[in-house]
Amino acid sequence: MVHVQYLFSVIDHATGSATPAEMEAIDVFNDRLVADGHWVFAAGLDAPDTATVVDGRGAQVLVTDGPFVETKEHVAGFWLIEAPDLDVALELAAAGSAACNRRVEVRPFLAR
Repeated sequence: MVHVQYLFSVIDHATGSATPAEMEAIDVFNDRLVADGHWVFAAGLDAPDTATVVDGRGAQVLVTDGPFVETKEHVAGFWLIEAPDLDVALELAAAGSAACNRRVEVRPFLAR
């Protein structure tokens, strides 16, 4: 069976806002992903103000401090998972959303 990779982006309004209980629930969810063969990679991200945007499209490279867009919400972390189809990915995303107590955006990777 061919599995598709999906990116689960965790959406938050603050940095480092996860409670100890949420961190524990995330660990349990991560263990489930590993046990069920869906795990590829996951990580939290530093605050948006630590971002640097690099634009090398022109004659000179333009480097700008800060996120590429100003917004009240940002991607605080992510999971990269494998699932046989979107339905399974959405079920896993719902469990991940419950674990971290945040909204989760699901996007499939482009076919190779």
